[in-house]
Amino acid sequence: MLLQKQTLYAATRKHFKLAADPFTNDILDAADVYLSPDIRFVRETLWQHARHGGLLALVGESGSGKSTVVADFKDRLAREGRDVLIIEPSVLYMEENDAKGKTLKSASIVEAIIATAAPSTPPRRTTEARARQVQQLLAAGHRAGQRHVLLIEEAHCLPTPTLKHLKRFAEIRDGLAPLLAIILVGQPELKQRLAVNNAEVREVAQRCDIVELPPLDSVLADYLKFKLARVGAELASVISPEGIEALRQRLTLAHKTGSAKTWQLATQWISLAYPLAVANALTATMNLAAHLGAPVVDAAIVKEA
Repeated sequence: MLLQKQTLYAATRKHFKLAADPFTNDILDAADVYLSPDIRFVRETLWQHARHGGLLALVGESGSGKSTVVADFKDRLAREGRDVLIIEPSVLYMEENDAKGKTLKSASIVEAIIATAAPSTPPRRTTEARARQVQQLLAAGHRAGQRHVLLIEEAHCLPTPTLKHLKRFAEIRDGLAPLLAIILVGQPELKQRLAVNNAEVREVAQRCDIVELPPLDSVLADYLKFKLARVGAELASVISPEGIEALRQRLTLAHKTGSAKTWQLATQWISLAYPLAVANALTATMNLAAHLGAPVVDAAIVKEA
């Protein structure tokens, strides 16, 4: 279930006495980032991989907050990890195959490493020479106290050959010291592709740690309290506890698994309580509450919206 983009009306903001929309242009600095225990764990995992190396995949549904976590990670590196250099190959046109767009090949990653580690140094002419150039640049940076992180977003679109080659990038060393940490960021399809039973990429899958951004079910009230406080509002003045529970239920779907032929069906409950969906759902209910003149969003309004 995807919720349509919702806009908080000016009349709604006036009704709830909100200085601004709590979900639009809401993250301007580190203090605006909501940190649940789960997000803190993901944040620290990214940090440790950047500092000490390894291969990591950050996986999350669309709207789960991956971009926010990555932006917070970069901001923290700028403040606390100035010895860490992030290498980001362009993924502007990246698709899994060349029929849909442009695939990100290992040669492009090599070029990105050279361009980032030594901007004024042109890539050498042959493939072998560029490979040696990468090794030399990373080793020189490491000996000078520099750490290097290859960060690839939209990694669920990586072609299989490039995924396989990441093992070789991760194994670039100076003696025993790994020279390149690799962080992949993508949607749940990335986790499926990195399954250990996927023979095509098993060498990468066996070496890749995976962390996932979970839904906000258990911290939904705390999350909403945080977001509303950033615009000077109290949670109780916007939505009731029953309204919060109804909102959580609205963002939970039942999925049937098993075989209808054998009557062996099981219900799997799937939560979509991710930041983007929560924002759209609450915005719609707030608009309805303001239209009805209700003082706060309650369970009945959530069910009607």
